[in-house]
Amino acid sequence: MGSKYGTIIMGPAGAGKTTFCSALIQHLRNNKRSCFYINLDPAAEEFVYEPDVDIKDLITLEDVMEELHLGPNGGLIYCFEFLLENMDFLTDPLESVTEEYLIIIDMPGQIELYTHVPIVPNLIKALTRGSLNVSMCAAYLLESTFIVDRAKFFSGTLSAMSAMLMLELPHVNILSKMDLVKGQVARKELKRYIDPDISLLQDAPESGLVYEFKDGVENGDPTDAQHVVKGDSFAKLNRAVGQLIDDFSLVSFLKLDVQDEDSVGAVLSFIDDAIQFHEAQEPREPNDDLAMDEDEG
Repeated sequence: MGSKYGTIIMGPAGAGKTTFCSALIQHLRNNKRSCFYINLDPAAEEFVYEPDVDIKDLITLEDVMEELHLGPNGGLIYCFEFLLENMDFLTDPLESVTEEYLIIIDMPGQIELYTHVPIVPNLIKALTRGSLNVSMCAAYLLESTFIVDRAKFFSGTLSAMSAMLMLELPHVNILSKMDLVKGQVARKELKRYIDPDISLLQDAPESGLVYEFKDGVENGDPTDAQHVVKGDSFAKLNRAVGQLIDDFSLVSFLKLDVQDEDSVGAVLSFIDDAIQFHEAQEPREPNDDLAMDEDEG
């Protein structure tokens, strides 16, 4: 059996991961492509398309919080540790998935899973090695409204970069919900977010981001907690953060509007390239699609 192909959809809560998964599935169906949908959010309740594998059939966050008296974050980590101990729940259904399918894995919104603890990296290793041999790409979503608050945007950029380094996978970063900022940001300005420009940290004093220490200006006492975010310490921190992003030069974003099928298709093409999906597909004769439709009928 040849390789399998998949993408793991990640990002902070509210970034639109499940909505993107639904739009991706619809786009694949419109283009007569097969997909296998996996939900790994043990707290998710509503789906446009019913998952082929749902972690809630194994364990739910609600039950864990109630029985073990854990909070949401601790409960979520327990759910994934339990999944790793029972990986056959996930791997057995995937054994029969062929290389024509795109495996879509919808993840929860707690970014600690991707940036702080080795749980998701261990999950990735289980899927990409051994008999499954899934060629996988990570898609990290960041809500486009973050660009209104530059501190939040650069925090999101750092989390995306951290996930890239932790997971060691081909990575696609996506600015989701672009329809929400349409007409609010000039194209020229938007380009500075698509390829993050660290000079954004010093261009907008009203954002509260202090980037440079200036002589003759009240910079505050760096030992005073009330002034630290306005003083030299904060300026140095922002400068270090910006330099870190600039030195790695890893993070750039694709624009996504799930209501625009061309936008969804463009993101999918980057995912396909990252996992080399099309290179493994058998060439088809012109009448193959017609025969497939007759078989389904």
